[in-house]
Order: sequence, then C-alpha cells, then structure tokens
Amino acid sequence: MTDKRTVFVKTYGCQMNVYDSDRMTDALVPAGYVPTDSLETADLVLLNTCHIREKAAEKVYSELGRIRLIKEARAREGREMTVGVAGCVAQAEGREIAARAPVVDLVVGPQTYHRLPEFLDRARKGERVVETELATEEKFEHLPAPSRERTLARGVTAFLTVQEGCDKFCSFCVVPYTRGTEISRPVARVVQEAERLASAGVREVTLLGQNVNAYHGEGPDGASWNLARLVARLAEIPGLDRLRYTTSHPRDMDDDLIAAHRDLPQLMPYLHLPVQSGSDRILAAMNRRHTAAGYLRLIERIRAARPDIALSGDFIVGFPGETDADFEETLTLVREVGYLSAFTFKYSPRPGTPAAGRDGQVPEAVKTERLDRLQALVNEQTRAFNARTVGLTIPVLIEKPGRRPGQLSGRSPWLQAVHIDGDPARIGEIADITITAVGTNSLAGRFASGAPSRTGIAS
Repeated sequence: MTDKRTVFVKTYGCQMNVYDSDRMTDALVPAGYVPTDSLETADLVLLNTCHIREKAAEKVYSELGRIRLIKEARAREGREMTVGVAGCVAQAEGREIAARAPVVDLVVGPQTYHRLPEFLDRARKGERVVETELATEEKFEHLPAPSRERTLARGVTAFLTVQEGCDKFCSFCVVPYTRGTEISRPVARVVQEAERLASAGVREVTLLGQNVNAYHGEGPDGASWNLARLVARLAEIPGLDRLRYTTSHPRDMDDDLIAAHRDLPQLMPYLHLPVQSGSDRILAAMNRRHTAAGYLRLIERIRAARPDIALSGDFIVGFPGETDADFEETLTLVREVGYLSAFTFKYSPRPGTPAAGRDGQVPEAVKTERLDRLQALVNEQTRAFNARTVGLTIPVLIEKPGRRPGQLSGRSPWLQAVHIDGDPARIGEIADITITAVGTNSLAGRFASGAPSRTGIAS
C-alpha cells in the first residue's frame, strides 16, 4: 500500500493501551497510513479495548453499532472503511466479536499488532481476520521505530512499555489470559527507545508493565537485570530528567528498587502499589499472596528510604465473601497508609477467572455503599496531601497549554496537575513553582523567582 490512508484509533483502559495505540499507528505508517482525529472520515478505525472491568465488551459493541452506521453511509458514497478491534477484549472474545458484529473486518490481540499491515492486506482482499494467538515471540522486536516527527508530536512526557503479562494469577484478574505470562524487553531495546524519546525532547518517561517491578530483562552483559538496575541505566540518559513506573505488585518490591527511590533523583517520589484489600481473608481468596501487615511493613521501609514519597493504590470492594468486618479492615489500612490517591472499584466478575463463579457474591447495593465510603476516605486524604503543598516551591514539568488563554499545565513530582500562568515557550522546562492554592483536582501556582530547577524534588 503506497497511497496515503487515514487511521483513527480509540483507546480504552490503561496506560499500556495508550502506548500500544501509539505503536499500532507507528506500525501502520510504513504501510501508508497517517493518523486522524476524525472517526467519520477515517479509512481505518481501530478500537483498542480493555477487558479489566465489567461491561467492557458491551461498550465495544455499542461503539461498533455507531461505527456500523458511519461505515454504511460511506459505502453508499462509494468510500471504504475498514474496522478493527484490538486489545484485550479482542483477545478474550475474538471469535464472538467476529460472529456478533459483521461490521468488524479484523480482530487483533495485543501480542500480534506488529503484524497489522499484513492483516489489513488480507482484510482488504475480503478475508475476515481473527488473530488472537498469544505469540511467544516479542512483538516489540518487530515494530518499526516511530519517526522523529511522530515522537515530537507526543510531547515532553511519554510511556514506554518494558514488561508485559503477569504470572501472579490473582483470582479476579483476566490479565494472564489476555496478555499472557511475564515477558520483559531486553535492556538494550528499552534504552534505545528511551534515548530516541529523549533526543526528541521528552523529559519524563513512565515505564509500563502489567507487573512492571517483576521486570527481568536481558542486559548487555548477558545477565538478567531487575527494574532498579534498568532505572539506574535510564537515569544516565542526557535530557531524561524524570522517571516513573507503573503498575507494581507488593511481592516484587525488592530492596534494590526501594534503594533506587532513595538514591536516584530522577526517580520521582510517587509509587502506585496496589493492595486491593485490607483483609487477610479476602487477600487469600484473591490469591494476592501477601498480607495486610506485610504490605504495611513494606510501606514503612519505602518511606524510610524516601520520606516524601506519595502513594497510590488499587482497591476492590465487594469481592465474593467480603463481610462488613473485612471491609472495615480495608478502611483501617487506608487510614494507616495515608494515600495521595487510589483507584477504587466494585468487584465485577470477569468470565474465566476463578472468582467469577464463587459463592458469596455481594449485593450491588452493598458494594455501592462500601465504594462510596472508601472513596470519601481517599478523597479526604487527597485533599489533606494537596493542602500540605500550599506555600512549597517545587519543581514542575511544564507539559502543555492549559485550558484557558495564558495558562500552562504541568505535573508535580507527586504527579499532581499544576496550573500556572506563563509563556508557552516555557513548555518542556522543569521550573520552580510556588504552590498558591488547591483546586478540586489540581494545584495552582506561580513561577518562583530565580533560575528554574532542572532536576531534584522537594523534601
């Protein structure tokens, strides 16, 4: 294909899907596709789906119903539209999607999207393509590097997937079935991509993985490197001033990684460390293989190494068999930790997971009441953390224009959104900002006098 065609990608779910959507577009550029923000005029529409939460598939089918009307209208005008479903819903329900939604021309799992040009050739010849095999080969080795222009367009922050899949098999989770078991990218490949990002002006990279702190990539010395060693190597890249990573598992938070938070100024003082419940009985039923007390001891060690670190977590309420007492133990843990933020969810049965068919399913009204109480507590902690930043002068990475004229938007070391009035020429700076006020979901500040701080964090 040499003629220029347009591709529209709609992304659902996590940061890894955002990264995958970008890389799918990169894979299509050599095949003659250019990205567009218009679904209605796109030659190719890709839905990159997420299967973590309840009704994920229904959302996809609803969107496909809308796309079907657009595709039919284009056909009446003599214009083609190719429709694809990618990601974890595609992986889990590929054959059903093909049978239930005739508008779909191809279904592509998350481990095979590097072969998109090949699949599209087949689809354009009339074949309905369903490719959902969990490939053993590394898809990353077969993806073309994004062009400098595409990298520049993504701004001063970027995601970089270093690990995929999970071996933990939590009883509520579909990830091992949709993404496969743990695979880590070789160190050299990660460094090469990070250097390319830095050369295009990226100042902050977030390393991604379903279980990122289980990273065990092959190093240039032939040894297996852990995440701490990888982060230390990335911290050596000129211009790459900030590093983050997500999502982690408590059982893989080792001494080296804790020490990296103490020793590396580039590693931001923010850690997303899901615990899911404060009840040991529920944690065992979830197959988390850690206890609430063990998690709290781990938090103590992390804070001893990095006292200013901000924590976020994941919590599921209403897991099968959860009692009022179990839920109260979750609230107790949240009060003891003191989170900056948390992702809180009602348990939703995922087909094929061990927990889906268990007895003791919690009534929806009870789950809703518990979720409301948990969110209220987390919101209270968020407000308290944010209030403590007022009057501090902290380094903020200026990322983009704000919502109103003359406003800029950036991120604090603790990942809070910060709004400042200033010149757009300052986008890309890490500037000293004095926090002056706290909004509902962000901080407000002003540029401090003196030279901007290029690295480092507030204590």
